[in-house]
Amino acid sequence: MLEIQSKQMQPDIVVLQLTGRMTLGRQCKQLEWAVDNLVGEGRKKVIFDSSGVTNVDSTGIGIIVMSAEQVKKAGGELRVAGATGQVQQVLRMTNIHQIIALHPSTAAAAANF
Repeated sequence: MLEIQSKQMQPDIVVLQLTGRMTLGRQCKQLEWAVDNLVGEGRKKVIFDSSGVTNVDSTGIGIIVMSAEQVKKAGGELRVAGATGQVQQVLRMTNIHQIIALHPSTAAAAANF
């Protein structure tokens, strides 16, 4: 199960704190809807805090890529922070780091946004 909490970082960055599994299922769809809502509100700086994510599969990778593209089309940028273990390995193995900026922490992702 994937839990999503939205947090605000000053001045205009939204952090979606993710906890659990980014795998096939309704919860990943909720992440997609959350990004849709942010873009609809004109939010252009988004960070996925994945420090609490324990597992990611192709569905999770797809959601990350689609979300990044959606934010980019709106004139913004999506960054991923805090990936460790299996999640970091999968992101690197699938070359996501060549498309989306990966950062060790939310603070590092927010720097120079």
